[in-house]
Amino acid sequence: DVTEETSRTRARAGVRGRGALPAAAGGGPAGAQVRLPGGARLVLEEPLSARGDRLWWARVSGAEVPAVLREHGRAIRYSYTERDQPLSAYQTVFALPSSDGTGSAEMPSAARPFTARLVAELVSRGVQFAPVTLHTGVASAEVHEPPYPERFSVPEASARLINAAGAGDGRVIAVGTTAVRAVESAAGAGGVVWAAAGWTDLVVTPERGVRVVDGLLTGLHEPEASHLLMLEAVAGRAAIDRGYDAAVRGRYLWHEFGDVHLLLP
Repeated sequence: DVTEETSRTRARAGVRGRGALPAAAGGGPAGAQVRLPGGARLVLEEPLSARGDRLWWARVSGAEVPAVLREHGRAIRYSYTERDQPLSAYQTVFALPSSDGTGSAEMPSAARPFTARLVAELVSRGVQFAPVTLHTGVASAEVHEPPYPERFSVPEASARLINAAGAGDGRVIAVGTTAVRAVESAAGAGGVVWAAAGWTDLVVTPERGVRVVDGLLTGLHEPEASHLLMLEAVAGRAAIDRGYDAAVRGRYLWHEFGDVHLLLP
């Protein structure tokens, strides 16, 4: 799978299945080649992170990454969905096209239930929205890995809105773990958010805590997923345990098209 395009000629790649490489399940070694339909090739360069070798940086030859994805790419799909969905199903009401066509590898699913009508109603009640961007990577719970580095952007106008809410009587509620990671990556030690953009490798844990976010709308993840450390940092372990017990009893769905719940301290 070519899981996320990052330039015209370079991509993140997770190689699995069908004996594509004569290597371990994680991919590699460096220099190994994967033939793609139409004559293009992926040349594996280096693991994306020193903490694991499941995802690699790969150089594409014989084609450009956007063209390969448009022709052969499919959205990542979890087993409880019966069929592939159109790409439009993975776009939330907050999504905007990027200038170079790059974006997330998986749906930032916490915002999926929002509609234009719901946003308009919330605004009419005094709720403000501060847009931030984080290109979500591949969910890593299957091998108990921490989150990979992801590209993010917090505009200056959004930083001002977030700081104003935190300084007054308002609360900062993040829509999704991706929003938490973006905002907390742009925050200083004192909790002031600054305009920032780049790549973040921040892992939010109970020990690190949250400096900006007061609450979180999020979907459910496997009990061993590193995302749960972030949820625990926001709401505490007891609340997370009670919520998960209720979700398991109610057979709630997980991940992209699953259920969304509000976590508060």
